[in-house]
Amino acid sequence: MLLPSNVFDAEAIPASAKAEIDRLLQSGDLFRYTASENSPVSLLEEEFATIMGVKYSLAVSSCSAALFLSLKALGLPRGAKVLIPGFTFAAVPSSVMHADCMPVLCEVGENYRINLKDFEQKLDDDVSAVIISHMRGHTSDMDVIMALCGAREIPVIEDAAHSLGTTWNGKNIGTIGCIGCFSFQSYKLVNAGEGGILVTNDADLVARAVIMSGAYEHNWQKHKSPNGDNTGDLATAFGSWQNQLPVYNLRLSNMSAAIIRPQLATIPRRVKNGRRNHDYVANKLNASPWLEVPEKLPSEERAPDSIQFNLKNMNSFQAQAFQDAVNSSGIKIQIFGQSKDNARAFWNWQFIDNLPELPLTRSMLLNACDVRLPARLKRADLDIIAQEIMSAAARVMRA
Repeated sequence: MLLPSNVFDAEAIPASAKAEIDRLLQSGDLFRYTASENSPVSLLEEEFATIMGVKYSLAVSSCSAALFLSLKALGLPRGAKVLIPGFTFAAVPSSVMHADCMPVLCEVGENYRINLKDFEQKLDDDVSAVIISHMRGHTSDMDVIMALCGAREIPVIEDAAHSLGTTWNGKNIGTIGCIGCFSFQSYKLVNAGEGGILVTNDADLVARAVIMSGAYEHNWQKHKSPNGDNTGDLATAFGSWQNQLPVYNLRLSNMSAAIIRPQLATIPRRVKNGRRNHDYVANKLNASPWLEVPEKLPSEERAPDSIQFNLKNMNSFQAQAFQDAVNSSGIKIQIFGQSKDNARAFWNWQFIDNLPELPLTRSMLLNACDVRLPARLKRADLDIIAQEIMSAAARVMRA
């Protein structure tokens, strides 16, 4: 039996990174604040902000660190309620708790997007901030969400870990809320092994986040906007917070930045190829009577590197048999709610006190399947993946 390429292998790091990596190894200059200006991390921040079309960005150790710093930068009181979707990764409620806040979970529907009725109802329950997780790159209705939160003056943080390159009405995901957070972990569009970055147009928010990320003493002076400006609003904000905030030391290293920067130019290609791969496989899977790939929303242009689909008319035993059959073929698949201790199944977040029941989200997770589809895969790989998934479903249902 033919097997596709290993979908967990990352795309090669561009060769252009080698010279900068060699320079850093020779100099040992790995700390972002050693150089007086233009360290690799600083250059990454300027380049990323330009790509996203925002004033400021801050590179940090992970997307989780970016979410944590975003909440701290908002100055929320201890115990503040933060509304999050019930379908996200465990790191999101963990970041909320790390920031001394309390996660409040709302329902997510069969199309992997926030149930807006439940969202609005819980939004009025003394919520201080909202984190919208664009989980696996699926965008909830940001027009409605921003209108609801704007009317109540509730700040919105976007967890765009899976959504670099995705747009909503032509606007980059991660730039719609007051802060957007992205990931450079190995299974994301841009790969540094670990790492994250936050973006914003708010000078005061970024100044607070920069200082708390580990810009002790006056290292914040080495942070600039994309036009090279570190005066005006930014300088005023930095000056007002000097010595007023704790320092958490969540910085990104120059080595990570050297690995990330050459990949930024590849984002358009990876987005284009990832969307092509996703849509090709989706069209095949939708031909099966037992599989369904939810449609994207009209305002959304996705940048997927994986595919999610729902099982139709399968009971839990058949779903487990289907998952086992696909995995035995050499293709890695997980049904979020059927995979043991899955960190995306909310009932496994036992660290949350009084964990609520979310029947809509639970029902979705028990039937929602997840398969990686990196942008580098070729048509032959996609054909094998789609055929094995469809064949496994047919065998299980015939049995």
